[in-house]
Amino acid sequence: MSVPSLGILRPSPLVEQAADRLRAQIAGGHWPVGTRLPGETTLAKELGVGRSTVREAVRALAGAGLVRPRQGAGVFVIAVEPVTDWPTRLRRAAVSEVYEVRMAVEVHAAQLAAHRRTPEDATALRAALAGRRAAAGADDAAFVQADIALHAAVVAAAHNPLLTSLFADFAPSLREGLTALLALLPLRAADPQVHDDTHAALVRAVIEGDEDGAVAVLTRELTETLRLLGEGCGDGHPFGGRAE
Repeated sequence: MSVPSLGILRPSPLVEQAADRLRAQIAGGHWPVGTRLPGETTLAKELGVGRSTVREAVRALAGAGLVRPRQGAGVFVIAVEPVTDWPTRLRRAAVSEVYEVRMAVEVHAAQLAAHRRTPEDATALRAALAGRRAAAGADDAAFVQADIALHAAVVAAAHNPLLTSLFADFAPSLREGLTALLALLPLRAADPQVHDDTHAALVRAVIEGDEDGAVAVLTRELTETLRLLGEGCGDGHPFGGRAE
């Protein structure tokens, strides 16, 4: 396959321009997966830049997961689309998708929390429940923040730093989605402390070491919220869309 001329670059961030031009060639199929890129000298000549610029551009492509150097053999194309990092994937995910993953993470965390909770955790959980109740008279955004804080306290009681970190990653999407849900469906009009009984039961189950109870209560609550998110999608609200 003949490769069209890359075209000489104009001044400005040359490394970025070179990387963009090479990325476009890969995405366009000019260098299919498994193909070896032309050498630095050839690429530098076609792009009208120095070899050091080409080297940095290729390094950027490698960091994006598009190419991989092989010792003594050259640089080979291994993918046509860049690898998207976890935070970016979360920002682009539908709220309903985040919720489905949240269920898997948080329900297991609740089970662990009921097994591992300490007296300090029990105090934090009671305080978080009180904070959620105190936010009943606040606006939706403040109430959602208090709700997420309670769930974060449950996850923290699992004493698994990775679970805690995962939940923290989910929090921005959850906050946005739940605030939008409350704006769309007047759930707090009749009950400002919506699902207070469920949250109280969750806190009680964790503190009392009732693993099965904690799993059942949280599964029921998250399933109900996921159902409401689905109804929001059906009404044309973008819960099933992307954040970006």
